Amino acid sequence: MTVPEPKQQQFALLSPDALLPADSPRVAGEDLRHVQTLAALDVPLPAIVVHRTTLRVVDGMHRLRAARLRGDERIAVRFFDGSPDDAFVYAVRANILHGLPLSQADRSAAAERIIRSHPHWSDRLIASATGLAASTVAAVRRRSADTGPQPPARTGRDGRVRPLNAAEGRRRAGALIAARPQASLREIAGMAGIAVGTARDVRMRLLQGLDPVPKKLRDAESRGTPAEPAVRTVAAAAKAANTTQRAGVPGPVSAAAAAAVSTEPLLRTLRSDPSLRFTEGGRALLNLLSVHGMGGERWRRLVDAVPPHRHAAVAQAARHSAEAWLRFASELDRRSGGMP
Repeated sequence: MTVPEPKQQQFALLSPDALLPADSPRVAGEDLRHVQTLAALDVPLPAIVVHRTTLRVVDGMHRLRAARLRGDERIAVRFFDGSPDDAFVYAVRANILHGLPLSQADRSAAAERIIRSHPHWSDRLIASATGLAASTVAAVRRRSADTGPQPPARTGRDGRVRPLNAAEGRRRAGALIAARPQASLREIAGMAGIAVGTARDVRMRLLQGLDPVPKKLRDAESRGTPAEPAVRTVAAAAKAANTTQRAGVPGPVSAAAAAAVSTEPLLRTLRSDPSLRFTEGGRALLNLLSVHGMGGERWRRLVDAVPPHRHAAVAQAARHSAEAWLRFASELDRRSGGMP
């Protein structure tokens, strides 16, 4: 959560009459019966939270009204240092965690307001503040989309900023991979402003001759709407295939094997092209592509054939080979005027 917290040890005693009413997330206001229950307690009320610069109550309106009802001259307060918008978010979260619960209507109205005041927050981050499901927050955001322009990126619960549509970052990564084939995925990700996993997926898509931006992201970009990341990338498919294999079901053993399965239809089309089949260079190219497009069982045999003390060296050689193919693909793209 990126909202400041009041300091637990810093208390002050103020007159209840000196405090302004809260900018409350409760649509219907305070519950009178709850106020009367608190007023009947013969003990000091817990400290309320007050916005330091305005003396407006942030959390504790029921306690404030109870203190006034029973005639208390002083009430304990803790000060909140932050913007009024952040104070509202803190109030919502505080009422989710303790005290009289907020209703569904209260939380939905709070989510709509936070979307307006913090449009750069992700659905999950707003959900964590309001006690709603992220899908509910997303629905509220869609209903209130006409409240203003949306930022190009959002801050998640982990504090990381992520673009709404990773298309541009993927394109930057594709260009960097072509220009710097020796760069690590971490370096590519850092320069392109994307996650390492996304950079890995871009590299795999380029190896397959695909656009680095999946169709779902391209479609969302053309509509001008945000899109969730692709659900099943090549790397994710390979991971799932490995899991399946460990369970005893035959399948690919790596992302390379997953790529080989998806390129077989393309290879069949190329092999049927006379301009490739009946030229020496074309036949050599088809043979090389066929070797690299072999299925999962052959990949498994090759992986098993590598002795442990040569894993790193063979992996490095394989990467160099992959990078050579990327340069080859980039040259073809350049001659044809761009990615397909």
